[in-house]
Amino acid sequence: MKVILFSLFVVITDQLSKIIIKGISIPFLNINFEGMQYGQSLDVLGTFFRLTFVENPGMAFGISVGETAKIFLSLFSLAAGVGILIYMYKMRNEKFIVRFALALILGGAVGNLIDRTFYGLIFDYAPIFYGRVVDFLDVDFFDFSIFGHTYKRWPIFNIADSAVSVGVFLLLIFHNTEKREKVNDEIETLINSDISAVPNDEIKDSSNDGTDKEHEFNTSDVEVVHNIKVTNGENNNRENSKF
Repeated sequence: MKVILFSLFVVITDQLSKIIIKGISIPFLNINFEGMQYGQSLDVLGTFFRLTFVENPGMAFGISVGETAKIFLSLFSLAAGVGILIYMYKMRNEKFIVRFALALILGGAVGNLIDRTFYGLIFDYAPIFYGRVVDFLDVDFFDFSIFGHTYKRWPIFNIADSAVSVGVFLLLIFHNTEKREKVNDEIETLINSDISAVPNDEIKDSSNDGTDKEHEFNTSDVEVVHNIKVTNGENNNRENSKF
C-alpha cells in the first residue's frame, strides 16, 4: 500500500495551496498570513490562466445546495473516502497505474473533505461539516452549459479536483485494459493446463508414416487460443465503440 503516499502528497499539496490562497491566522504561534482577497484574480498566463479566490459552498461546478443537504454532502464525501480506501486495499495486487489512479482519487476526495468538515471551525464561520471548499485555479475554456448553467470560463477548481479528474480518467482507460489482459491470460492458462493433462501416449499416432500427432495437437490448440483472443478483442472493440 505504498501507493497511498501519492494520496498523502495530494492532500498536503492541496491544503498548502488553499492556505496560501485563503490565508490563515494563528496568534499563539505568531502566524498571520493574509492571502488573497475573496474574488481577487491574479493573471498567470494572461487571462487564459489566472488565480481567482472563491469558495464553493455546494457541489462541483458551483452548484449550490440547501443548508440541510450540506451535512449529507459532507458525510457522503467521508463515506466515499472510506470506500475508496477499502477498494484500494482490495486492488493492492493490480498494476501500478490502476492503484495510482485510485490514490489520486482518494487524495482529492480527502482534500476537499477537509474543507467541508473543518474549515468552518478553523476559520470561525460555520459549524463542523458546513465548511466551504476553497477554489482558485481559473482557466479559460469554450462556452458550455451544464445543469442549467452557462459558463464562459471553466468553473474555478483546485488541486484536489484535478487529482480526482486525472484519477478517474486513468481508471477508465487502464482498468478495462487490465481486465482484458486478465481474461486472455486466464484463457491461455486454462487451455495450456488442459494440454499438459493429456497423456503423451494418447496424443501420439501409432501409424507408420512417422508423423506425430502431438505436434499437430499443440498447433491446433495454439490456433484455438489465438481465435479466442481475437474474438474477445473484437467483442471488446464493439463494446468500446458503443461507449
